[in-house]
Amino acid sequence: MLEDTPPHLTAAPTLTAAMLADSAGDAAFATTLAKGLIVLEAFDAAAPLLGNMQISARTGIPRPTVARLTHTLAELGYLRYDPALSKYGLGTRALRIVRPLLADMPFRQLARPLMHDLAVSVRGTVSIGLLDGPSIIYVETARSGDVGPHSPDIGLPIPVVRTAMGRAAAALLPDDEAGALAAQLAASDAAMWESYAELYRAGLTQCAERGFCTCFGEYMPAIHAVAAPLFRAKSLQRTFAINCGIPEFRLQPGQLEAEIGPRLRALAASIRALVGEAEPVIPPRKDEPA
Repeated sequence: MLEDTPPHLTAAPTLTAAMLADSAGDAAFATTLAKGLIVLEAFDAAAPLLGNMQISARTGIPRPTVARLTHTLAELGYLRYDPALSKYGLGTRALRIVRPLLADMPFRQLARPLMHDLAVSVRGTVSIGLLDGPSIIYVETARSGDVGPHSPDIGLPIPVVRTAMGRAAAALLPDDEAGALAAQLAASDAAMWESYAELYRAGLTQCAERGFCTCFGEYMPAIHAVAAPLFRAKSLQRTFAINCGIPEFRLQPGQLEAEIGPRLRALAASIRALVGEAEPVIPPRKDEPA
């Protein structure tokens, strides 16, 4: 693994191999297409330009295969090639894929003013995330001026097991899907699961009992957060949660649980009312095996 590989990608080669192995017996599965999409996901804001060797290290796909895939994706406009650096970056054509997905979430525009009001009031950030396997991805965000070291943006994935927003989204899942997610979390990063499984389960319990859960620097030490389940769009199998992150130095002892958590829970209820979603029923979660 190369030194510039970020922590959230360190398990990617193993996951890629497992995914391709699981699909080996599926005659309808297009392996080359899958590898091409995996290559596109190798890029992030911290590393917008990558060479073929770096992409290979991040994905676990052999370098010769990566070279063919990057050449093809560049020809199609999904990647751009910088000859001076011999590296690739995402091409503008990739935006065409994202736009329809965001447009299919019109509640974001309705929620934005309410989110901004709370963000300014608490001098932090308020964001909505969409559950995506072991990650939850920001789809909307509002912030006050100076929000500290973490400035969330649309498209940023963060780990479910280490974040309040991830735990709040997981609390919305029915038992069978919650159990499958826990197994996926344990398989995708065993060390992370071992370190945070107890806090993850506690977050599910908090959501069932109080309608929100807290995170005291488990993802970023300088940021404390609270999150509430938002809603689950069953027809589209999409699960959303909302969070509020505040620099630790701005918080009084107990303020996150006593004040900001209830305010965020009320904000989630207001957003559901605007878009016609019912209040979710979150049952006490049975403990999953470690």
